[in-house]
Amino acid sequence: MKTEKIINHIVNWLKDYAIKAGVNGFVVGVSGGIDSAVTSTLCAKTGLKVLCLEMPIHQAPSQVSRALNHIDWMKSRFPNVEMTQVNLTQVFDSLIEALPTVENEEDRFMSLANTRARLRMTSLYYFAALQGLLVAGTGNKVEDFGVGFYTKYGDGGVDLSPIADLMKSEVYELANFMGINQDIIEAAPTDGLWGDDRTDEDQIGASYDELEWAMRFVESKSNPDSLKTREKQVLEIYTKMHKANKHKMVPIPVCEIPMEMKS
Repeated sequence: MKTEKIINHIVNWLKDYAIKAGVNGFVVGVSGGIDSAVTSTLCAKTGLKVLCLEMPIHQAPSQVSRALNHIDWMKSRFPNVEMTQVNLTQVFDSLIEALPTVENEEDRFMSLANTRARLRMTSLYYFAALQGLLVAGTGNKVEDFGVGFYTKYGDGGVDLSPIADLMKSEVYELANFMGINQDIIEAAPTDGLWGDDRTDEDQIGASYDELEWAMRFVESKSNPDSLKTREKQVLEIYTKMHKANKHKMVPIPVCEIPMEMKS
């Protein structure tokens, strides 16, 4: 992979898009994970204003410290980087109190996890509108177009996606080349939506390397008959998630009214 050329290509694409849109720069939610670290660094390389938001909601201290360390690292290298911390824990708790209770609390765990992502999206767009910025997405290719492992109108609610054509492994290559903090590179990927230490692999049942293999296998239209047991399991996980989350990857369906009904 021609890593440096890819970095320059993305940086030029970001800068050109922002200038044509007539905005001041970008706002990025920095979580302490590899994707947001790479995205925010690419945005910073444009020379345009970059506002990094750190938005904890009952966040694990390790995630918060990684995010803050990355922002400090960025600010020491790029004078165009600013940072704002917005603690959304109280907002989240107040929302839970305002919502009606359910018979089985476990039934709404996923809904509340997605609510965290949507509160962060709302905050990102608050600052974007206030300061004339674009919300830069942090999703990679296997998440966004493979298994759909993101929240609709949460971390999926963005203005542009600079790394969405890169596999997770390729995002790591960019991170290593740009000198991203080692603690971020070595941390197990997590969406940080549960208030515990569960990883993406814990939730999905497969690693990103396995999911990348499955995505490429499906695209190649190869015969699955000769696959090993684990490969078949991973392919089943990938296929099931892709099908279930397809609605996130396609335009919102519009009910088209026949012209004869309108006349």
